[in-house]
Amino acid sequence: MIRRYFIWQHRWVGLLMTVFLVVVGLTGSILAFKLQIDRLLNPELHVAIPPQSATLDLAMLAEHAEAAYPHLRVGYFSVEEDNARMMVGGKIDPATGKPYALGFDELILDPWTGKVLGQGLEYGWTGPGSWRRKFLPFVYALHTSLATDFGYRIVSILALVWTLDCFVGFYVSLPRGVDRFWQRWGQAWKIKVGANFTRINFDLHRAGGLWVWPLLFVFGWSSVMLELPQVYDPVTKTVFDYVTSQESIANNSVPKPLPNPKITWREAQEAGKRAMAEQAARHHFSVERPYGMAYVSDYGAYTYCVRSSIDFRGHGWDTSVLIDANTGQLRSLDLPRGQHLGNTISTLLWGIHYGDLRNFLPFRLLVFVFGFFLSALSITGVLIWWRKLRARKLAASRQQLTLEGQKTATSGATV
Repeated sequence: MIRRYFIWQHRWVGLLMTVFLVVVGLTGSILAFKLQIDRLLNPELHVAIPPQSATLDLAMLAEHAEAAYPHLRVGYFSVEEDNARMMVGGKIDPATGKPYALGFDELILDPWTGKVLGQGLEYGWTGPGSWRRKFLPFVYALHTSLATDFGYRIVSILALVWTLDCFVGFYVSLPRGVDRFWQRWGQAWKIKVGANFTRINFDLHRAGGLWVWPLLFVFGWSSVMLELPQVYDPVTKTVFDYVTSQESIANNSVPKPLPNPKITWREAQEAGKRAMAEQAARHHFSVERPYGMAYVSDYGAYTYCVRSSIDFRGHGWDTSVLIDANTGQLRSLDLPRGQHLGNTISTLLWGIHYGDLRNFLPFRLLVFVFGFFLSALSITGVLIWWRKLRARKLAASRQQLTLEGQKTATSGATV
């Protein structure tokens, strides 16, 4: 009865999640190559790398942006070889006490010259504008919130259900009883190529789910990490040494936001370089290149980020220091590994989910293929349900015809 219950649960949970899994699978495949697709769709936002020259330093890029827009304040930004993407906001208007309205929150610069290549909204997939600029933001919105205002909550709940259903699916793949258990379970990992369509479809669903089970679980749980931290954080903190994002915010926040720091971008950069060099020597890692900076008024601090030898990802904020915006002193250090095991695992999960492990192309291709496989796995489950439903209806129809025939025969005999 327990097994029958879990089979029933797995069937209906799978049916309810089919559209969700197909959408996140296909959009996830696209997002695995987000940067490459953006280069194809929006070449004007990327520049050719000039020979034998160096990009502007981080502070100079921030200075260029704020000089081009006097009412703009750079928030955080990262620098790739072909562009620098900045998240920006308006400075505080002394007359109103509110930020100036810029009409955009993202600024894209040439990292070699500081020239503004474009501006817009980071997640601006609605409203006027080229479909090429809106395509990837729309795909991202589909992936994270089904492109609806309320979808974020739906996606977060389904991510948790998906994770739990991984264990249910694994359980129902196990054979009943212990007699020849391993031999019978071994058959569950195989696909009978010469069988009929119904059998092959069933084998694809069961064997496919078993072969990629680690990926199903990792992507499900990493989705919970990204979408439902109120579940992920307490679970991870119970099992591992883990500092949550809320704890990090509380530890670094100042009593009152500091909109006008005492030290400049350049002073913060120099302080960050010194602090990072000291920490690299202390923790035995090497700095490969500066990657980005940020100013967080709620922290009253600058963040200085680098690509380092201990990064998990090829892009993103893995190795960084926090510099006090009034004194230039080191406030804290954030490393991708070696500080808190729970945070190390979380950073690794982040890289896996985005298909970015040191920008390793074979892994990115694996994530790309997995998205399509996830969609196919969902569809095979629907086909199994549909064929069983049709078989039950056919059996019920035959039983009804048999009963009617028996009644007819009984009536004839009576006459």
